[in-house]
Amino acid sequence: QLQLVESGGGLVQPGGSLRLSCLASGSIGDINDMGWYRQAPGKQRELVARITRGGSTNYVDSVKGRFTISRDNAKNTVYLQMNSLKPEDTAVYYCNADVRPRSRWSSSNYWGQGTQVTVSA
Repeated sequence: QLQLVESGGGLVQPGGSLRLSCLASGSIGDINDMGWYRQAPGKQRELVARITRGGSTNYVDSVKGRFTISRDNAKNTVYLQMNSLKPEDTAVYYCNADVRPRSRWSSSNYWGQGTQVTVSA
C-alpha cells in the first residue's frame, strides 16, 4: 500500500530549527510534485512549500528565507528545513505528493498523517 510517513516534528523554542522528513513507500512508479502543508488550530490548511521532480520550488511568503524544501528522488523522500522558527509556525505539518503507482498510468494525490510542530518558550 502506497503511503507517506512524516517524521521530525516536536517542540522547539522561538528562533530554533527543525527538519521534517517524509518518506513515500509502497509500489511507486513515479513521484511528481512533493510538498508540505500546515494547519494551525482554527485555521485552514495552507501550502508551505512545494518542489517539482526537477527541483523547482515555491514557498508561502511567510516562510521565505527561513524554510528550505528539498528532495532526494532516489530515496523517495522530501525534507523541510525550518530555521528561525516563530510561534506562528505552530501547526500540524502534512506531507503531500503526486504519485503514480506502479500499477497505474496516471498519478494520484497522497497525504501523510501529519506531524506536530510547536514553537514555544
